[in-house]
Amino acid sequence: MSHPSIFEEKFMKAIIYQKYGSPDVLELKDVEKPIPSDDEVLVKVHATAANPLDWHLLRGKPFLVRLMGFGLLKPKNPMLGADIAGRIEAVGKNIIQFKSGDEVFGTARGGFAEYVCAREKSLALKPHNISFEEAASAPVAAFTALQGLRDTGQIKSGQKVLINGASGGVGTFAVQMAKSFGAVVTGVCSTRNLDMVRSIGADHVIDYTQADFTKNGQRYDLIFDVAANRSVLDYKRALSPGGKCVTAGFSTLFHMFQEVFLGFLVSKLGSRKITGMGMARPNKNDLVIIKELFESGQVRSVIDRRYPLSETAEAIRYLEQGHARGKVVITIG
Repeated sequence: MSHPSIFEEKFMKAIIYQKYGSPDVLELKDVEKPIPSDDEVLVKVHATAANPLDWHLLRGKPFLVRLMGFGLLKPKNPMLGADIAGRIEAVGKNIIQFKSGDEVFGTARGGFAEYVCAREKSLALKPHNISFEEAASAPVAAFTALQGLRDTGQIKSGQKVLINGASGGVGTFAVQMAKSFGAVVTGVCSTRNLDMVRSIGADHVIDYTQADFTKNGQRYDLIFDVAANRSVLDYKRALSPGGKCVTAGFSTLFHMFQEVFLGFLVSKLGSRKITGMGMARPNKNDLVIIKELFESGQVRSVIDRRYPLSETAEAIRYLEQGHARGKVVITIG
């Protein structure tokens, strides 16, 4: 019977970056395997996912990212990755909800690694009917979709809802979640993704290469813009009286400042509201809701590409191009 070497027990493979830059600065290195504190669990990661936040942190752009405490001249934390799915290997003495061997998913900083420590409140049991890869694709994107629609957008059954960027990571979850709330959903995407967006539940689809949703005469009660690439006046034109537009992120700093100032003005002077949702807030309650949506079949993962941990740089390079259909997943082990 073979036994793991001391080296294998104490060390693990992880993706590290010591300076800001392109995906070329990412390195696969042997680093110390983390030890969970009393309030943490150690998770053997089976899959993780790449998110736009990862390449913003990797490049340190926009510069606002560095001012948010991630490191002015170089990254404070050399490890990337937030979404994880795996099996608990060890638990701290204060952990009551999980035990060794449990299959879990959720968020933890440094997910591009073979092992990661996570807090109890950041995890939930993995949906029983999906794979580790499907589970890993969900947390950040699904949190963003759920909180953007429910909390900022205050979505209601029967509303006409438009999802701009419907074929991306957040967009695919947003289409399905909007349907679960009872909305009539229109998805905006490119030609090649029309059938896929229909297949996940969109009632109507608009090919943005052929038509402009802000100029077709249709009005929507809620616009959830994941692409965040339209002007405030475009949003205003496409909203019904009393309607609301919620953006997730921003395509440029100019777009962000326009939304903050002009969006505020439009919202104050009329019945249409235009606002950004800010950063998604990972939390246990919403993670359990996401789990239940998977288990009830109301939501499924759309995965575009899978990469091994050693090709994380290529995964982020592909995601950065902005054409991923659903999620980009990194498999480990």
